[in-house]
Amino acid sequence: QVQLVESGGGLVQAGGSLNLSCAASGRTFSGYAMGWFRQAPGKEREFVASISWSTGSTYYVDSVKGRFTISRDTAKNTVYLQMNSLKPEDTAVYYCAADPIVYRFLGTRKNGINYWGKGTLVTVSS
Repeated sequence: QVQLVESGGGLVQAGGSLNLSCAASGRTFSGYAMGWFRQAPGKEREFVASISWSTGSTYYVDSVKGRFTISRDTAKNTVYLQMNSLKPEDTAVYYCAADPIVYRFLGTRKNGINYWGKGTLVTVSS
């Protein structure tokens, strides 16, 4: 079965960096959008970034543009989220997601996404 396993979360000071990984297995993801969502305490899950598995095209929420970079390694079946210039408001559980949809629309499909990981916690201290 499909598995998405996140890693790389942790505690970091404001201004620091973290690189999250999502190891994907169980099927071929050609034609899929892969992405990252996050959920802060007491808030709804929100879209962060997405990437086309086939083309590598990317899309970001405005609040992370210029600070976060999503990428994928098709040979390793892994999606990454490089997070720089972290802010306390970036604190959340970060979830990897996969769905057979155009990458730009992954965020709009939030509740109907086919596959989710279990999440990794990112805590940014001020």
